[in-house]
Amino acid sequence: MDRNQVLARFFGDKEFPVEWVDEEEKKLFWWFDDNHCPNPVSPMYFSLDGWWGPTCEYMYRRFDMPMGVKWPAKRINGYVYTAIVPRSEEEEAATGSYYSWVMPTYAKNFLSWWKDRYVPEVKNNFAYIDNFDAEHATLPELMVHLEEMIDIQERHFRLHWILNYAQFQVSTDFGALVKELFGDVPSDLLGKVNISRADRNWDGLRELWKLKEKVKSSEELSEAFKSGTNGAEIRVLLQKTKAGSEFLKDVQAYANEFGYKSIYTHEYRFKLWVEDNTPVIEQIKNYFDTNYDYNKAYNSCIKEQDDAIAELRKRLASKSQADKDRFEQALDLNLRMMPLTPDHHFYFDQSTYARMRIVLLRVARKMVKEGILDDPEDIMYLEYEQLRRYIANPKTYDGRGLIKKAKAEMEKASKIAPRPWVGTVTNWGMYMEPYHMLWGYPERFEKGSGQGIKGEVKGLAASPGIAEGVAHVVHSPAEFDSVKKGEILVCVMTNPAWVVVFSKIAGIVTDAGGVLSHSAITAREFMIPGVVGTSNATKEIKTGDKVRVDGSTGVVEIL
Repeated sequence: MDRNQVLARFFGDKEFPVEWVDEEEKKLFWWFDDNHCPNPVSPMYFSLDGWWGPTCEYMYRRFDMPMGVKWPAKRINGYVYTAIVPRSEEEEAATGSYYSWVMPTYAKNFLSWWKDRYVPEVKNNFAYIDNFDAEHATLPELMVHLEEMIDIQERHFRLHWILNYAQFQVSTDFGALVKELFGDVPSDLLGKVNISRADRNWDGLRELWKLKEKVKSSEELSEAFKSGTNGAEIRVLLQKTKAGSEFLKDVQAYANEFGYKSIYTHEYRFKLWVEDNTPVIEQIKNYFDTNYDYNKAYNSCIKEQDDAIAELRKRLASKSQADKDRFEQALDLNLRMMPLTPDHHFYFDQSTYARMRIVLLRVARKMVKEGILDDPEDIMYLEYEQLRRYIANPKTYDGRGLIKKAKAEMEKASKIAPRPWVGTVTNWGMYMEPYHMLWGYPERFEKGSGQGIKGEVKGLAASPGIAEGVAHVVHSPAEFDSVKKGEILVCVMTNPAWVVVFSKIAGIVTDAGGVLSHSAITAREFMIPGVVGTSNATKEIKTGDKVRVDGSTGVVEIL
């Protein structure tokens, strides 16, 4: 395969113009980051490099990664697009030996590093941020506090990549051994094996279920959840009784532990559950109305995993003892590493970005008090360097003008349908570089716009099984309350803030993501059919449509 063969190009048109820095940028395959940032991105989030940029360069350097050297981002018509810069063929060949030589050490030792060193470090950083006396700090002191938070964010995302690669190596090794021993096995069989049995995600679901059980056991609390139609109404009803007021303290305690997250994790401009725990109340109502049984859901998930492992062991019967030992060792390490996927979401993608929002708002509130900002949320519409220029020279630097302009640009961007990719697609970018598979490539590229047979939406087979039901298109957790038990959730993407709605849906279809996206993994954990990476499900499917979701073929029929 000629790695440099060009498969397609798009450099912009009237409907979707693209500004290019230079010709080198045009040579890269830039894909829309709908997995993390499906909405127009705020100037502040983009300027602080999100998850891309410096920490990715660190990743390639630390591991001497063969398949890339940089991972930059562009803001195109308000949306985030990212690309991977390849190494030369000579460099790629030279790096592979070190990467292959060192990665088994990461796979073998990372769990002890994670538990003994990295998690304590992360928690210590969080404690420092949470206990900072922002009320009595001066504006210069708060800006230094922000600089420290930027350092923490970068450090945590360096750890994020170390974790990802250690787990990637373990998962790859296990998959390769399974193929060596058994040949090709059904993807759903491996999917059932590759789930976590204990992690912060399961912890959050269990504690939320306990709150639901508390409501169920109390006539006073149950009446409030029966009578209120949304979180705000239920809160008012709870505040009228002693039992309800005490329960609200429990709700806030839950938010303090699990609420450092927002509807879209990869942003700073969305309110956190710890700031406003209304979403927690609404999720408890969801559990109450559906009588969600955590133990039943968890035990069913674990039984499926046990059955899948038993099936693989059954196939081992004719193998040598040495092969059996290799399998058990690889399986054990793979299962012990599985919690790292939800746990790194909890500590890094959720909790770290959440605390950056909190620190930015601390600066912003002081700016409001000093008369140089109208609304604390306005700080998100400044780029980081613009904030520094404005805060030091508020009389001469037009910060308010920049905020107004940014708001208008984001409003305009919200009316634009982002293209799935821009730039140049080569064989290397589409078929040799591995990371873009997390966004559903090359399948999304091969199926073009996603348009297929009339009445069908095609995507990637993410979670096996077939489900028929009424579609419900959801754009935010604020709409979870309206989703009925047994409906098919249709959305752009999901993140950990969406997990609670999985307890009542019969299937899921998303615009974004690949088979290792949050939506796909969670669908497999909840054992519901899932199709991801369709590109156009939220446009083609309407709330109320009857649909059939085939999670084994990736086809959704509009019936």
